[in-house]
Amino acid sequence: MKAIAVFCGSSTGKNENYKKQAILLGQRLVQKNIDLVYGGAKVGLMGAIAEAALNEGGKVIGVLPTFLKSKEIAHSELTQLILVESMHERKTRMHEMSDGVIALPGGFGTMEELFEMLTWSQLGLHQKPIGILNIDGFYNALISLLDNMVEKGLLKPKNREMLLIDDNIDSLLSQMEQYVAPYVPKWIDEEDT
Repeated sequence: MKAIAVFCGSSTGKNENYKKQAILLGQRLVQKNIDLVYGGAKVGLMGAIAEAALNEGGKVIGVLPTFLKSKEIAHSELTQLILVESMHERKTRMHEMSDGVIALPGGFGTMEELFEMLTWSQLGLHQKPIGILNIDGFYNALISLLDNMVEKGLLKPKNREMLLIDDNIDSLLSQMEQYVAPYVPKWIDEEDT
């Protein structure tokens, strides 16, 4: 992997470990010679991971919609800041520039970005690894929901396995490096219902 897109909050949240882990992830990406592609802001977890990677001498590319330039406060010291017109274009550009995705804690925006990448993978539009860094159990409720989707027959187990989950940065990166996308036909036959 030469570049990883990281989706995360534009705030830091109430748990100080979210920011600490964002900083460690930024540092670890640089140590592994992996470029950071992220949302382009200098605030919140986004700012923390960008600053950490920059301080280590890493390449950091931000992708920011023009209408968020003032709200999320664009980072002015990035290797490259790409301004786009829409949230959809932001995700598309981040996807095009990366070899995998990691989600840190975040809100609606982070969830929307994560699930769009998962949906694209499910539809066979890419075979990139998608991971969650489950800091202090932040994503436990989501993991339970996904498992419930499988149990209720609304999500195929193979599609559920597309989402890599770990609470350790190195272990998650290792899973991502070894990831092989499963082949799962999107549409089920009548006999499968």
